Amino acid sequence: MKSEFLLAITQLSAEKKLSKEVVISAVESALESAYRKDHFAANQNIEVKINPDTGKVEVWAEKVAVEQPDDERLEISLEKARLINPDVQLEETVMVEATPPNAGRIAAQTAKQVILQRLHEAEHSAIFEEYANKEGDIISGVVQRIEPRQVLIELGRTEAVLPPAEQMPSERYRVGQRLKVLLLEVVQTNKGPRVIVSRSHPDLVKRLFEIEVPEVFSGVVEIKAIAREASHRTKVAVAARQEGIDPVGCCVGLRGIRIQNIVNELSGEKIDVVLWNADAAVFIASALSPAQIVDVELNKAEGVATVIVPDRQLSLAIGREGQNARLTAKLSGWRVDIKPVSAYEEERAKIERARAELEAVAEEAGEVEAEPVEEPVAELLVEAEEEVTIKAEMPVAEVPVELEALGPEIVEEAEEAEEEEPEPVKIEEVELAVPFVVPITVGTSEIRFAEDIMPDRGVRVRKKKKKKAGRAKGQEGEDQGVKSVRRLEVSEVSVNNEEES
Repeated sequence: MKSEFLLAITQLSAEKKLSKEVVISAVESALESAYRKDHFAANQNIEVKINPDTGKVEVWAEKVAVEQPDDERLEISLEKARLINPDVQLEETVMVEATPPNAGRIAAQTAKQVILQRLHEAEHSAIFEEYANKEGDIISGVVQRIEPRQVLIELGRTEAVLPPAEQMPSERYRVGQRLKVLLLEVVQTNKGPRVIVSRSHPDLVKRLFEIEVPEVFSGVVEIKAIAREASHRTKVAVAARQEGIDPVGCCVGLRGIRIQNIVNELSGEKIDVVLWNADAAVFIASALSPAQIVDVELNKAEGVATVIVPDRQLSLAIGREGQNARLTAKLSGWRVDIKPVSAYEEERAKIERARAELEAVAEEAGEVEAEPVEEPVAELLVEAEEEVTIKAEMPVAEVPVELEALGPEIVEEAEEAEEEEPEPVKIEEVELAVPFVVPITVGTSEIRFAEDIMPDRGVRVRKKKKKKAGRAKGQEGEDQGVKSVRRLEVSEVSVNNEEES
């Protein structure tokens, strides 16, 4: 019987992948609950101990030492208590062995349920501790079930959840497919630990490099930064910690075998390995490869890097839908502004012209301030700015200005100009097509045109005769020619009559 009990504990330990001590502790808790129902008081403290070598079950109950016990379940005589512990006194507690001969059917059923419950709790706790220490690592699993909102991956002892946000957009999963995933998080819930994994996280690329490239795993080559757009492209910045080592060559491998293994694991995602540099301008130029860079200007105050590229390299530098520029910005931590050489030179020319104009205005302003200004003229300028509004249509003579402030000479010249009247300017007579000449003068006289003087003659309107319907089509052309000749003759006669009149 004892050997069968130990065999059952060993079998449970192997099935649940738990240690023997954990299984024994769960069975002890279950037996404690079972014995408490039938043989002990509800509030009595009892302990169940199982010998791991022999499998013997012992139940120990806490009792109070008294002279004459009334309830043997809670009390024990002082003489019997001193046989267990010689130093015990009255009203003190002592642990006494009180193993029942057997347990009832209900107690056995309760023990079974408690054992299963405690084993589940112990299993969940073990799973949580196992996977909580692996957060950020790569684990391998098999696709077990595909649901509309998530993919369940079997990891062995538990199932992992691959949510939609952590899936690669271009991948199509199938049941039985083996995948390498990144363990993101382990959460303890009422139903047990919940393991969340990812296929789109940038750290997945980093762990794959550590697996495929021994120099990265040993720390000789360091991965400084990773920028990733899952299923499309990834940029990895690497640097060597030892002299004489090519970090990019180590990551690519002989004939690209190392980087090709990573690309295959990521379902054909493109990976660019670039050399990291402490100088941000050099690093940004390297990150924008394969585009050729003319110059990089950094604005540290705003965190903007202006990259100048040849006109023919603009689309290559920006990338498809701006992908190359976005990844470079993520990789370097700078806002990247890419401009072609022509646009950049045009902007620089505009800035230089504006700067030159500002300098010229500043110089002119400096010269004007340096010249001495007479007091009367200065007062006149102030009054003109505050009180007088000069319009472009107004003559200069109509501006209300106090001329006495300008001196007696200017006042005399102005008065003489007012007394003189402008002489009318005459234009020679020109022969027009009309039978008389209209004199045109410029100045104070009015201009008259021939159309205003000539009498209005009525305009003759000739009505066209309607064609007679019944004539043959062949005769229409001949009649038309005759009519045109007659009209010419009539028109000539009418013109001659008008000339005679």
